[in-house]
Amino acid sequence: MIKKFLFFFIATFLFLQVSAQFTRYIVQFKNKTGTPFSIDQPSKFLSVKAIERRSKQHIPIDETDLPLVPAYVDSISSVNNVIVLDQSKWFNQVCIATTDSAAILKINSFSFVVKTEPVKRLMIIQKRYEADNEITRNKFNESVKKITTPLSQPVSGNFYNYGYSANQIHIHNGEYLHNKGFHGEGMLIAILDAGFYHYKSLPAFDSVNLNNQVLDTYDFVNDEASVNEDFYHGMMCFSIIAGNIPGQLVGSAPKAQFLLYKSEDDSSESPVEEQYWVAAAERADSAGADIISTSLGYNLFDNPVFNYTYQDMNGRTTLIAKAATIAARKGMIVLAAAGNEGDGAWHYITTPADADSIITVGAVDASGKVADFSSFGPSSDGRVKPTAASVGSGTAVSSTTGPIQAGYGTSFATPNLAGLVTCLWQAFPEFTNMQIIEAVKKSSSIYNNPDDRLGYGIPDFKKAYDDLNQQKMAIDSLSILGNSFIKVFPNPFKENFTVLIKPHVTSTANFKLYDASGKLFFSKDVPLQEGPVQTINFDSHQTFQKGFYILKFNDGKNKLSFKLLVQ
Repeated sequence: MIKKFLFFFIATFLFLQVSAQFTRYIVQFKNKTGTPFSIDQPSKFLSVKAIERRSKQHIPIDETDLPLVPAYVDSISSVNNVIVLDQSKWFNQVCIATTDSAAILKINSFSFVVKTEPVKRLMIIQKRYEADNEITRNKFNESVKKITTPLSQPVSGNFYNYGYSANQIHIHNGEYLHNKGFHGEGMLIAILDAGFYHYKSLPAFDSVNLNNQVLDTYDFVNDEASVNEDFYHGMMCFSIIAGNIPGQLVGSAPKAQFLLYKSEDDSSESPVEEQYWVAAAERADSAGADIISTSLGYNLFDNPVFNYTYQDMNGRTTLIAKAATIAARKGMIVLAAAGNEGDGAWHYITTPADADSIITVGAVDASGKVADFSSFGPSSDGRVKPTAASVGSGTAVSSTTGPIQAGYGTSFATPNLAGLVTCLWQAFPEFTNMQIIEAVKKSSSIYNNPDDRLGYGIPDFKKAYDDLNQQKMAIDSLSILGNSFIKVFPNPFKENFTVLIKPHVTSTANFKLYDASGKLFFSKDVPLQEGPVQTINFDSHQTFQKGFYILKFNDGKNKLSFKLLVQ
């Protein structure tokens, strides 16, 4: 008995000694028993748009979608000297602030608590200086300087006069999407960053503000709604997607709607910011976001005992990488900056760039040359990282005072690509997030030979559009065919008609069209390939008289006749 008591005393003493070093803790709950919410009534905790996103992609609503049990949170909040900083329904936990070791012991005594763990502090960010600019390493990986290149001339037929943005859009054939009418309308993008300094008054955001395109803002660091007075980094990323100053700066998805969330505390370096990121991602999910664009990254800590290593960049170790993967499983497309460690001691991607099922973005200049600072892949478990690359060296961004400047960092490559991915998904809303990501990868410049700097390469959104369009046509064709292997439409028709066929044999089929009197109107031979759906267009360049016609089909095995009506 004495030995047991002594062991308890020593363990408690050591716990109090360790706890005294920390002020932030994660409290993990056992379950969600007793919750007043039900997965059968998702409208109580998810927006209509969030429910629709899941429904379209056949993603079930499960227990991770349920909010935390209010009674559990209230119990934690009632403990003396404890402040609940944020909550995570995905991980069933809260993050708290306290310096009272007795409070931790009290919390650990609750039957619904699995464990309480301290949150370690991050190492002060390294910095490197180059000539007239400073590149902030680790988290932000960005710098800006005055643009000295001349304005690009507008290309005839372009929907936008891109100005300084022309090269960063054109390297991806992004204008192809814009010219087709896809500018982000109806899409919702969440930007998770470190603040959005003066976005309400800077000229780059005149259109966004005038059209009320910012639907929600929140500062998870200071627990308040406003993000307009905070750090500039998120504002610059925002300008790359949403900016609209014709002839100077045009964003990659300027007509999308936005959620602006501050999850990064620029005044201190604490991994509690990973907790804030999770809370922000969950809010974005609940609001119905389609896209998350984030230009933050983590790797090192104050106490070397807690440092991440490259081996931890496997998508399964860090909280933020796990959360990014969950966000993808909820049907969103997450884009994360690879990091700017390529020419530094760390060398590799940082987290959450290592997360699975997301697009990790490296940096190139407008000519396609990889930026020296862009972090190397792969992930430590061997997956291709980065996924793709965009312009992050000389990117046109809004400055804090209004004039357009050149930005440097994977931070800026990420939102540029995020906006174009948004426009692509807008064009093909019937496809899942994973299908869109796959199309982006397949369109990239070195898809068949990916490397550890560009990943699959620089995406071409014309190729991605054409690929998805062909897939859509094939899907639509199968829907039209139903249980038949051949159909003719439209019927009635006026000047031309189409035959849709999924051939049963490889052959040369013959089509003959007769008028009502039995006179041959035309004959056409068409090669058929067994298996894939084929579309055959018939336009005789002759004038059809109103009345009935008979189309006869013969592929050597099947003989069919169709009655057609010309109106």
